[in-house]
Amino acid sequence: MHPEILSISLFWFVTAYTPGPNNVVASYSGFNFGIKKTIPHILGVTLGFTSLVLFLSIGLINVFKLFPIIQIVIRYLGTLFLIYLAYKIAFSTSSNETQKENPVKFIETFLFQYLNPKGVTVAIIVVSTYVELGVNYISYATQIVALAFLFSVTSITLWTFVGKFLRKFATNDKFIKYFNYVMSGLLLLSIITFYI
Repeated sequence: MHPEILSISLFWFVTAYTPGPNNVVASYSGFNFGIKKTIPHILGVTLGFTSLVLFLSIGLINVFKLFPIIQIVIRYLGTLFLIYLAYKIAFSTSSNETQKENPVKFIETFLFQYLNPKGVTVAIIVVSTYVELGVNYISYATQIVALAFLFSVTSITLWTFVGKFLRKFATNDKFIKYFNYVMSGLLLLSIITFYI
């Protein structure tokens, strides 16, 4: 067992459950499309982020250390994608025709984890702080990756259920429209935090 497992778990918990791009989109999707149609997003976030942590643990972290410019590029590419997503959310319509298909796809969500400034930064901090080469390397790396998976899947699922719960109060198209505006605004707000 990693000697700092509680510290790592607390850090994962705080970063996973606080509002961020993945969680905001999960609530939006749960609200507009329901739990079942949000599963691709849940899987995309969980598997994408877990694979990012895994790759960082087995050596990708060295690339980021050698070329810090990569993090800057990721921040700008992630920002552009989130602005595009915020636009899609803000101007999504509540008509039955458009409600059939969730615009948030598995592959987009999976790949976004490698462009998500919050996720990449958090993963780099955890791996560089808690995974060191040595006798316990494989054990520690495995625990870090397992915790990444656990906190990803539980937080993203919770935020999806929050969105689904709020749907109960959506009595008309105006409420739905305002909810989508709020989700779009929160997504844009999360972008600002990347630059503070």
